[in-house]
Amino acid sequence: MGVRWDSALFLVLVLVVSFAEMSNGGRTSTFVRNDDLSLDMPLDSDVFKVPPGYNAPQQVHITQGDYEANSVIVSWVTPDEPGPRTLLYWAENSELKNRADGVVVKYKYFNYTSGYIHHCTIKDLEFDTKYYYDVGTGKATRQFWFITPPKSGPDVPYTFGLIGDLGQTHDSNRTLTHYELNPIKGQTLLFVGDLSYADDYPFHDNVRWDTWGRFIERNAAYQPWIWTAGNHELDFAPQFGEPIPFKPYLHRYHVPYTASGSTSPLWYSIKRASAYIIVMSSYSAFGKYTPQYKWLEQELPKVNRTETPWLIVLMHCPMYNSYAHHYMEGETMRVMYEAWFVEYKVDVVFAGHVHAYERSERVSNIAYNVVNGLCTPIGDQSAPIYITIGDGGNLEGLVTEMTEPQPSYSAFREASFGHGLLDIKNRTRAYFSWHRNQDGYAVEADTVLLINRYWSSLEESKATT
Repeated sequence: MGVRWDSALFLVLVLVVSFAEMSNGGRTSTFVRNDDLSLDMPLDSDVFKVPPGYNAPQQVHITQGDYEANSVIVSWVTPDEPGPRTLLYWAENSELKNRADGVVVKYKYFNYTSGYIHHCTIKDLEFDTKYYYDVGTGKATRQFWFITPPKSGPDVPYTFGLIGDLGQTHDSNRTLTHYELNPIKGQTLLFVGDLSYADDYPFHDNVRWDTWGRFIERNAAYQPWIWTAGNHELDFAPQFGEPIPFKPYLHRYHVPYTASGSTSPLWYSIKRASAYIIVMSSYSAFGKYTPQYKWLEQELPKVNRTETPWLIVLMHCPMYNSYAHHYMEGETMRVMYEAWFVEYKVDVVFAGHVHAYERSERVSNIAYNVVNGLCTPIGDQSAPIYITIGDGGNLEGLVTEMTEPQPSYSAFREASFGHGLLDIKNRTRAYFSWHRNQDGYAVEADTVLLINRYWSSLEESKATT
């Protein structure tokens, strides 16, 4: 009788597991959005306004300037002639003004010649301090400010915003406005690629790089935007004499790549508060023994999770995606790097590219070796959550066609524009929320509580010993 009961129980368990593996995934939102293309804002819109004054600095933006987060790169453009290569900066409540030196670059692209692009690194800043800075000269001087993050530590709370595939449409403006007015204030923006969409215009009209820079200045001049390159940054166009990829992007957006031992600004890492952020390039060589591969191979083991417990990866092309558009485009990179993400317990991978929102379960597909047939992603608590947030609002519109039935790895998906917030509480808990840009500022359309992969596994191992 005992043998028959054990056999019956085993059969029930097999049926339950089999059903779980075959069942559909999570939830597809019932929110139905108008899928008409979002139109570009007119060039005479206030969001593109050129600041007053001769040769006044414009397109001001900042990003982290070093590995440890106590430096800031300030970038701006002067249209008529090179401005001063320096800027002035000072801490709040301090009368001592300091000077930081920089460089000026410019480039030509087809029939376009850029303005004078300034990049200036402010070094050795105090943590958790508000600074003001002046760019320009004379009556055209403009003043901005930023706040440095707290020094890295395991329980330092910090909030990151997430935006991808932004462009410069009316929906782009709604998304950025929603982010700015969200009651939960993002302190640094993680941008997962596809910035201006200049390449969608005839001859990759680089004037659209200038308009986009003026559009985002209202936010990017005051808080760091951490840059990831997407396919719309390639600007590879040998058909009209432009064979160098990423030319406009690399001239305009400098990042601290050498600080993390990278040989390219297209992949790099930074520490910020309690997070360790790794930026990868989906559109650079990433196969075995390539520079990006060798860099990441050395990068992951050096992450100190007792200092920066939250390990975040940014890339443009998602590894897991259940929309029809760009379906399985990230498969090659997944095959190359998913096992590393599981081994090192990456907490979350953010990507763009797909013009919609999706959040995955914690799954992996690392068992598959072509011949064993184990090609269905399975639940894996050491795996990251994959979040696609390429829904900034660009002129190419939303992706509404989805693969059916919803696959088991997909927890939630919706074809809408919006932004995300990653609110890190301490070493073990973080809260992610996604906000569609048609709702009130405080509305959360999707949420998930993230349990830190490193610390949860450490606690589990202690509990079993």
